Formats: sequence, C-alpha cells, structure tokens
Amino acid sequence: MSDSLDKLVDLLDLEQIEVDIFRGRSPDERIQRVFGGQVAGQALVAAGRTVPEDRPVHSLHAYFIRPGDPAVPLVYTVDRVRDGRSFTTRRVAAVQHGRPIFTLSASFHKAEEGLVHTMPMPQVPPPESLRRNAERLQEALGGKLPRHFLRDRPIDMRSVGPLSIEAERDPSLRSTENLIWLRVEGDLPDDPLLHACLMTYVSDLTLLDTVLIGHGLSWYDGRTSGASLDHAMWFHRPFRADRWLLYAQESPIATGARGLARGEVFTADGDLVVSVVQEGLIRTTPRPGPEAT
Repeated sequence: MSDSLDKLVDLLDLEQIEVDIFRGRSPDERIQRVFGGQVAGQALVAAGRTVPEDRPVHSLHAYFIRPGDPAVPLVYTVDRVRDGRSFTTRRVAAVQHGRPIFTLSASFHKAEEGLVHTMPMPQVPPPESLRRNAERLQEALGGKLPRHFLRDRPIDMRSVGPLSIEAERDPSLRSTENLIWLRVEGDLPDDPLLHACLMTYVSDLTLLDTVLIGHGLSWYDGRTSGASLDHAMWFHRPFRADRWLLYAQESPIATGARGLARGEVFTADGDLVVSVVQEGLIRTTPRPGPEAT
C-alpha cells in the first residue's frame, strides 16, 4: 500500500478498550472539525467487529449530531440490538466530551439466494482517459493547493464532468449530475469489512458537491458552507475499493437550506454494488452586487 493509504487504513483500525467500546482518532491535521466520512467509517468498523464474519453489512443509517473535535479521541460504544438467524443489528454512538456527536444503525445479513435485477451503469469514458481531480483543482485554483494535496492522496478520483469550482465559473457546465471514477491508491487485503468501511469513508467526499454544481457554487467561493446531516448506504454485492468504481451521483432537490444527493456505485464491469443517499446543510451568502463593488 502507498503511505497515504496505509495511514487511512490505520485510521480505521480502532483500538478496543472494553467489550463493545472502541477508541478512534483523527489525522494529525489542523482542521476545523472531523470529516464525516471518517466518523461513519470508524463507526462501521466498531459495529463490524462485534458481528460474525459470515454476515457482511448490507445497510447503514447515520445521523451527524455535533461537529467532531479533531484534537481529542472518539469513543465508539456498540449496542448489540439483535442477533437473529439471518440478520444482525447494531447501534453505534460516537462520543466526545461526554456527548454523542454521531449515531449509526447498521444491519448485517447472512448471504441468501433470491430475485436478481439491476439498473445499468451510465455510459462514461474509462478512468484512464481522465485527469485526476486533484490536478484539475490545483489548476482551477491557480496552483494554490499545497504540494502534499497532490502527492499524498489515498483516493484517486477522476470526474467525468465538471468540478464544482469549474461549474461556478462556467454556467454552461452546471448540472445536477456528478459522475466520478474512484479507487484507493494501492492493493488491499481480502477483508470485506475493510472495503465496505473505506467506501463509507469515500462516499461522503463528493455527495454535497453534487448539490453545488447545479447552482454554480463551490466550497472555495468564500460564501458557501455546509455539513452532512444524515447518511444512508445499502451494500448490494461484494466489491473491492482498490479497483475502479464509478460513483454516479445526482441531486433531485435542494430547499430550506438543505440539499439531497443520492448515488449508485458500479464496478468497472457494470455491476451495481452500493447505493447512497445523503442530506446536507448548505448555507450561502448572496453574491455582492454592483453597488457593493
């Protein structure tokens, strides 16, 4: 594994401090709050550590309650809600400073045979023909990104369409769709829970960007801010996070300072493996008018 991926995998490797109690940490970064995908991924690790290996996760539903403090550890407590013949249910709370900042409910299902149908993957160019998003962002920002942002990225992401900052500057690029090829940078062990937790981490990186693209907004415009409110995922089939996956995202609605985005994750062979839905808080101040300038 690359050094950056090794650090991400290590971030998801929680310390067990008591039965059904785990401790996680945040990267050594000067960030305002803990990244939501990190908390969701770590919470799924905690839940999965209490479930038999023959029952992979099939769904999770999470709420972001308070901003996480990156300077202190996160404590994850697991409630063993049910252990049935086919399904296992767990509830996880992430706690900091004595208060819950995040809750997650996850369901695990023993493999069964049943009906099969699936929607087709969108027709898109192959990932090898596309530039890395980090390079495009560096170019759009006039080289203002730090070098480590380009060099030490554990996730390789390549958008088929515009980045939000590109759509901000060119109205003709604005869309409510957001198609991104992605994979982690390196080879991972054959651990289905690890691949699911990494996809949980990655799934929170670009969903709210999908809301912004259609409005010509970006996180770099100096007037837009946002935060994840809730997050839901369904895991349909086994997959590998270290192979190319197409994250096909769309935003059906934004209203009341909230935006909804949903996505489907496909393998390069066209198999639908994960579905995602998220609502986020998005606040923006008006553009200054001519009289303000």
